[in-house]
Amino acid sequence: MADMKIENVVASTTIADELDLSQLSKKLPEGEYEPEQFPGLVLRLDEPKTAALLFRSGKVVCTGAKTIDDVKKAISKVCKKVEKAGAKVYDSPDITVQNIVASANLHAQLNLNAIALAIGLEKVEYEPEQFPGLVYRLEDPHVVVLLFGSGKLVCTGARKAEQVSEAIDKIYQELDMKGLL
Repeated sequence: MADMKIENVVASTTIADELDLSQLSKKLPEGEYEPEQFPGLVLRLDEPKTAALLFRSGKVVCTGAKTIDDVKKAISKVCKKVEKAGAKVYDSPDITVQNIVASANLHAQLNLNAIALAIGLEKVEYEPEQFPGLVYRLEDPHVVVLLFGSGKLVCTGARKAEQVSEAIDKIYQELDMKGLL
């Protein structure tokens, strides 16, 4: 069976009514703020290893986390830093997971041409001259899985870790049933 590993959890929240990014960038020397390049202030954390993108609207996007717990810890740290820098932040901001990217290994060589034909071209895209992986769009759970000839895969678009597991199980069973593993 496949071993799954979450590579990245992207989540968003709103921590304030608004943020004065130029003021914050002066008080948070570890922050990167170059409005000509990007409209947000980038705050990188070592523990958990994440990056938080802070916007004038008070919205924050957290990326790089490996777990949803790490997202919560990162947002909490960001709130403390922003508050310490003099900005008013919400007590407990609601966090929404936007995307989970995970990888897995089916531990089998895959014939992507055979898979594309067996699954049907309405569900998959496979153009090896353009991209070495087969793109499989699942309806339920609503995720996209990239399958590679090596047996490795990448799943994106999930909002819960269970959706990743479900997608991988579904693909494994489908390929197994069709004799493609």
